[in-house]
Amino acid sequence: MSLLLSPYYSDFESEEEAESYDRWFRAEIQDALDDPSPGIPHDEVMAMLDQMLEEIRRKRRAAA
Repeated sequence: MSLLLSPYYSDFESEEEAESYDRWFRAEIQDALDDPSPGIPHDEVMAMLDQMLEEIRRKRRAAA
């Protein structure tokens, strides 16, 4: 497959780099799908993210 990798449409400098990233990304997704551990509910993840962001904001305010 030959791709024209334009800097306007691609973050990769070559077709090989794009294909390598695609293989890595697909493997990461498959690993996540194959992981037998229980998932984390969306609301719980969003609450953790809110806490992390608030901590970052707090540190920025303290540094200012």
